[in-house]
Amino acid sequence: MSAREMQTALVPARVVRELRELQELTGTSEGAQRVCWTETWARARAWMRDKLSALPVTVEVDEAGNQWATLPGRSPHALLIGGHIDSVPNGGWLDGCLNLVAGLEVLRRIASEGTPPVTVRLVDWADEEGARFGRSLLGSSAFSGTLEVDEVRNLRDHDGISLPDALVRYGVELDRMAQANRQVEGAAAYLELHIEQGPVLEQLDLPLAVVLGTYGVERHAIHFRGQAAHAGSTPMHARRDAFSAAARLALAARDHAMRAGAVATVGRVTVQPGIPTAIAGECEITLDQRHLDLAVLSQVLDEARQASATIADEERVEVIWERIWRIDPLHFSQDLIELADEAIRETAGSSHRMPSGPLHDAAEVARAGIPTVMLFVQSLRGLSHAKEEDTKPEHIELAVQAFDRLGTKTMGWIGNREVDNA
Repeated sequence: MSAREMQTALVPARVVRELRELQELTGTSEGAQRVCWTETWARARAWMRDKLSALPVTVEVDEAGNQWATLPGRSPHALLIGGHIDSVPNGGWLDGCLNLVAGLEVLRRIASEGTPPVTVRLVDWADEEGARFGRSLLGSSAFSGTLEVDEVRNLRDHDGISLPDALVRYGVELDRMAQANRQVEGAAAYLELHIEQGPVLEQLDLPLAVVLGTYGVERHAIHFRGQAAHAGSTPMHARRDAFSAAARLALAARDHAMRAGAVATVGRVTVQPGIPTAIAGECEITLDQRHLDLAVLSQVLDEARQASATIADEERVEVIWERIWRIDPLHFSQDLIELADEAIRETAGSSHRMPSGPLHDAAEVARAGIPTVMLFVQSLRGLSHAKEEDTKPEHIELAVQAFDRLGTKTMGWIGNREVDNA
């Protein structure tokens, strides 16, 4: 850190530099590799702890693997600033870690001015992406109290390693994860900055937006069981092809989503025996469905279930549904939305309000009853979860400035609520 930066409270350009530093440390030519519960992810966390060591904060890892840095304030009521350092395989340089590195810069600015009026906590949520085991928002759901341990106990990765076994390698015991809910005490507001991950802001030629809330999600593993047989000697009419059934359902779910204005994604397909000369006797797909309206989300799920039963009958296979995870649509705090809108307009001149299709830890924090809001910064070409993910450096710096303003406004808002409740 230069002498000039040490004298300057907020250095947005430093955020860009540190993001590139993290990219160099934990990425390859194919993109970011910070998949949670891996050594690369642990290396990224150690990098963040090293950055935090220069600040007057205490750092702890809770029972769910969430990493907290706490700056004590004059009030025990806490402003939470959060994000996640884990990534998808071959991901981008900004998804998740922008939240934390920008939050680190805001924390530096607050700490440079002495004891803040309220306690400020920077949290790195564990396993936001769910990239290894399919269960997103794992650490934040333990925090919010919504995690059902038995629903994730039997999850396994592609190598057959169970979730409990992977967790214990990093000091987390599955049956103690719910104790992370103790971190809710004192939490008065939660802020998160994220890239948009879509094309809307670029199309509007705007750098920043306020997020109104997050889509609800239904995510299932769907197993089709037919009969493996020789690819050359089995007539088409005699086949019980599990993959054909799964493919038909994928197309049906796409059509349902398009008609309803929802989104549906088959993100993983696994077939057995998985060789060119055999008909697929088994096929498992994941189906992810999202919408902001709970009734619409329920509708497209019901349509997919009905379609799978019809298809299974026609293809002479069995079908079994297994819920991986679900979350209702969530709306953020109206008070904090207004403060975020002010912060963006003061920084960038104009603002925009929009929902979030992707899920974020902010949704779980809101589920815990904590007033929550998010900011979005423009994504170039709308790309994310890919190595091509990018945002203009000047937009990142603008986002850090707006995020910092929002932090100041929110601390004042917390203080006013303390007075009102006195």
